[in-house]
Amino acid sequence: MNNNIFRPALVLFALLGVLTGLIYPMAVTGAAKAVFPSQAAGSLVVQGGTTVGSSLIGQNFSDPKHFWGRPSATAPQPYNASASGGSNLGPLNPALADAVKARVEALRAADPGNTAPVPVDLVTASASGLDPDISPAAAQYQAARVARVRGVPVEQVNALIAGNTQAPLWGFLGEARVNVLALNLALDGRGPMR
Repeated sequence: MNNNIFRPALVLFALLGVLTGLIYPMAVTGAAKAVFPSQAAGSLVVQGGTTVGSSLIGQNFSDPKHFWGRPSATAPQPYNASASGGSNLGPLNPALADAVKARVEALRAADPGNTAPVPVDLVTASASGLDPDISPAAAQYQAARVARVRGVPVEQVNALIAGNTQAPLWGFLGEARVNVLALNLALDGRGPMR
C-alpha cells in the first residue's frame, strides 16, 4: 500500500477530529456561558445555596399541598432526563385509556368536591416526558385543593398562579404556561403548611 494515499487522509482525520471534537464544542460552550450563563448551566433553580431543580425539567410532585405537573412517561422513575421520551401509546391504545382514567381518578380522589372537567395536560404526558409546565387552566383546576390543604384563601393561591403565568413567547408563539416548580417554590415561601 502506498503511504502517500493514507497520510493525507489520517492528517485530515486528526485535524477534523480536533476541530469538531474539541475546538468547536469548547467555543460553543464558552459562547453559551458568556451570553446565556443560566441556560448553559442547565437552568438550575437554587434556593438558600441548594439546587432544588431545573426550570426545564419537571419534578414529581404528588403531595396534595403542591401543584402537580404533567405525568411523565420516563422510566424507571418519573422525570428521568436520561430516559427522555414519550410513551408512544396511540389514541386507540387501551393502555393509554387506562392510564388516563387512573390519572383522572387520582385527581378526583385528591379533590372530591371538584367537578370541573380535568384539563388534558394533567392526564397526558408530553412527548419528552419531562415537561416542567402546565396550562393556567391546569393550575386553576388544582387551586382549590391546594388552598384547602394549606389552609390559605384561594385568592392567595390564584394570585400566585397569575404571578407565575408566563405569556406566549413574543406574545404569539406557543401558549401561556405555568412552571410547576416555580409555582410550588413560591407557594412554599408564602403560606402555612399543615
